[in-house]
Amino acid sequence: MTTIDEHGRPEAPSNADETATLLGFLDYQRATLEWKTRGLDAAGLGATIHPTTMTLGGLLKHLAYVEDLWLHRVLLHEMPAPPFDTVNWDADPDWDWHSAADDTPDQLRALWSGAVERSRTAVARALASGGMDQPARHEFEDGTAPSLRWMVVHMIEEYARHNGHADLLREAVDGEVGE
Repeated sequence: MTTIDEHGRPEAPSNADETATLLGFLDYQRATLEWKTRGLDAAGLGATIHPTTMTLGGLLKHLAYVEDLWLHRVLLHEMPAPPFDTVNWDADPDWDWHSAADDTPDQLRALWSGAVERSRTAVARALASGGMDQPARHEFEDGTAPSLRWMVVHMIEEYARHNGHADLLREAVDGEVGE
């Protein structure tokens, strides 16, 4: 049974196997981002703190992209999902960050939550054919491929780092603090 904290986040299991523990911590970090962006309108999702241009909306779109990159394109060697499939990343490597200003809060939340659900499905598909040691289907230019374990830990790190940013941005928007 999963314990849900006062912010609606699932606690990672304290006595489980490696896979359940890692995926539990990833879901906790995902839920932290959802909490930090919950209830905000376009102005709240677009607010910045000087000198950065980072926004909570940009975080949602960036992390949707990161989910798609690692747990679809690299893990399963699948084509990028929309809207990432049409972006010229060479011309605009920060597209995910600044294009969020053109999206509504509902669009940003739907993009992120859709990416999370696709990632959960992709990881379940991968785990059905092997464990955390299995390499990604996409190889890097040097012929290596990260393991599923590495990608899940990297996703935890990515969320944890950006959730620190989200803490500061949310506090600046409306004073909400925590974690």
